[in-house]
Formats: sequence, C-alpha cells, structure tokens
Amino acid sequence: MIKVKVPPIKSQGIKTKLVPTIVDLIKWDFSGIWIEPFVGSGVVGFNVRPQRAIFCDTNPHIINFYNSIKNGELTSIKARKFLESEGKKLSLHGADYYYEVRERFNALGKPLDFLFLNRSCFNGMIRFNGNGEFNVPFGHKPNRFAPAYITKIVNQIAYVEDALKFFDWEFVTQGFEKSLISSQPNDFIYCDPPYIARHSDYFNSWDEIKENKLHKLLSKVDAKFILSTWHSNEYRVNPFIENLTINYFVVTIEHFYHIGAKEKNRKPMLEALVMNYAPEISYELEIEEQLKLFDKGNRYQT
Repeated sequence: MIKVKVPPIKSQGIKTKLVPTIVDLIKWDFSGIWIEPFVGSGVVGFNVRPQRAIFCDTNPHIINFYNSIKNGELTSIKARKFLESEGKKLSLHGADYYYEVRERFNALGKPLDFLFLNRSCFNGMIRFNGNGEFNVPFGHKPNRFAPAYITKIVNQIAYVEDALKFFDWEFVTQGFEKSLISSQPNDFIYCDPPYIARHSDYFNSWDEIKENKLHKLLSKVDAKFILSTWHSNEYRVNPFIENLTINYFVVTIEHFYHIGAKEKNRKPMLEALVMNYAPEISYELEIEEQLKLFDKGNRYQT
C-alpha cells in the first residue's frame, strides 16, 4: 500500500483515506494527460504523480495557491515564516485576528492568507458566500499554529514544490465542461464533484442541473475515468446512483464525510467509485457487513 502524501490545503470530504483504493483501481498506461475537473485539495493526483496533468477548479483561490507554489511566489520557507508570525498574532488575539485575516483575504486574495484561514477555520472547511467571500467562522483554537503543526504544513508544501520540479502539472481555473470536452482517448479523468444533495457551498452551488450535465458529458468521453460520489448513508441513498450503477462498474468503500465538530456527527457513508472500464483487480466487497451500518430501510445492491 502506498504511503499517502497529504496536501497543504484541506477540504471537506477530502479523499486521503481513499487514495490507496483509487490508485489500485486506475487502469491507465500514463501516456496521456491526467485530468481533474474538480481538483479540490489535489490529494488524489498528487499521489498518483502523473508526468502530465491538468488540475482544474472553479475556485480561483485553490488554483492561485498551487500556481503560486509553481511560480515560486509561495515557498515552504516563506510559508514557515508567515505561519510563525501569523500564528503568534492568532495566539495573542484569537478570533479577532482570525476575522481580520479573513477580511484581508476577501479583499486581496493572497495565497498565504488562504492557507492560514484553511488551517485555522472551523473544521478545515472551504466555503464561500454568494459574493465569493470566504465565510467560514473561526475554529476556536488560538494556539492552532504550534511548531510541530507548522512543520507538518511546511513539509506538505515542500512535497508539492519538489513534484513540480519533475512533473508537468498545470493548474487552471475553469468549469468541468471544458475539462471534459477537451479530453483525449489516452487521457485519464478523475472526477470528484461536490456531493449532490449534500453540503455543496464549496465555492459555487452544485445542483441537479450540473449533476446531470456532468453525467451526460462523462458518457461521451473516450478517455477512461473514475467518478467519486456518495452512494448512501444510514438515512438515504444518492438519488442519482441508480443510473450509474447500471451503466458503469462501481466499487463502494466506507468513507467518513462530515462538517460537524462533534464526534457524534461524524457518520460513515459509502463512497461510490464509478468507472467506465472493468478494473483489473477484484474487490471482495463485504456488502452484508456494510448494509448493517445502513439498515434503515434503504437496502441496495452494488
């Protein structure tokens, strides 16, 4: 099993624990371009380490953050100095200083401020209001940036820095439509859109129209793809999953997705990894065991 490298940006629903399974399922000769229409944290592609990749997102702040590493504006050394300085101010002034940085970020959009907010806000969320302003509240931890925590973040940035020296990775602000339409048969697409019918104010809204458009475009691509989406939880089943399970190959795996701060709010769900090709490995899915977790009348089969 690979040792998963955690990216410097966190996001709700981050696929860190699913990376080994996703990597095992990839059936690709790496001759084309790795395409992510919804890069988010970047955790999957950064661990696959393709020679060529296009990481896309409609959130310009994520793209700006990674481009600032690529062009040398943001380095691991600069990040350490910044977090040490800003961390001291947060420790002294708490929430007041957090909201000062948030206001500064919403005015200027600086990548280091984005990193600071992402790592000190409530539950590591990325959420913006209708005006495109970061609006996640303070995480109530004034001493958030302890030396060991800063070192961890710095090492995560250094990993991306090093990767960009060897790999041809582009970071582009664009919608999923352009990313999919421009794909070629020898490319590979990893698609991780916001979960439909769940919390989706990641940067802009995600609704049924976009979900249906995504499925329609994926059905037309010649490249291989893996689509990550939610299958079901103890209360309900993803209303869009039936068509996907009929038309494609699906592997389910338990995944924790939460935005609540309390342990009792951290509920398991099944993640569906949907492929337009047959995976080379055979997964023995313990469906009966999984069903015990979600036995609220919503029985299903994969």
